[in-house]
Amino acid sequence: LRILNRLIDLTPQVTIEGQVLLDGENILDPHYDVNRLRTRVGIVFAKPIPLPRSIYENLTFGPRMHGVKDRRTLDERVESSLKAAILWGEIKDRLHESALNLSGGQQQRLCIARTLAMQSEVIMLDEPTSGLDPISTAKIEEALRILKKDHTVVIVSNNTKQIARISDQVAFFLLGELIEYGPPDQIFTMAKNKRTEDYVSGRFG
Repeated sequence: LRILNRLIDLTPQVTIEGQVLLDGENILDPHYDVNRLRTRVGIVFAKPIPLPRSIYENLTFGPRMHGVKDRRTLDERVESSLKAAILWGEIKDRLHESALNLSGGQQQRLCIARTLAMQSEVIMLDEPTSGLDPISTAKIEEALRILKKDHTVVIVSNNTKQIARISDQVAFFLLGELIEYGPPDQIFTMAKNKRTEDYVSGRFG
């Protein structure tokens, strides 16, 4: 995921070969606008990292940094992003409380909403429900099902049951190599590659 929005650039002594195309443009081109890329391609990490500020400020910090100053526009982004993350109903009366007071599951959905407030086209998530209880997991999965209608959602996970539930396409990687790619039914029930079959059946992994 760090390659797909160029966070890998911050890792010293890393060499990347090849191309990554977004709407026909190679985002690895040294002349590609990285700030623009990170606005278009947001990332949510396994461990939620809310800013030590209010819920409202967490959601408006990014837009403000990119020149959005109008209060009505900011308010609209806050509400729409929280609704999309299935969080508005739980915290709409607590927007000026510290984001650190939220539960782990709420913080994770806040981080998803924070990406949406930037109007990102692609949302990448690294193990988004790792360590969360079943109720919090279900809410995040519900949000992702809704979001994928209007966004490209990329999830990295070793939770095969979850991936089977919410994915339209699945890519199986092993030691950095793409082994197989296809719809969930193919990957999980009719794998073409024995290594894929061995992994999804629990023989290794």
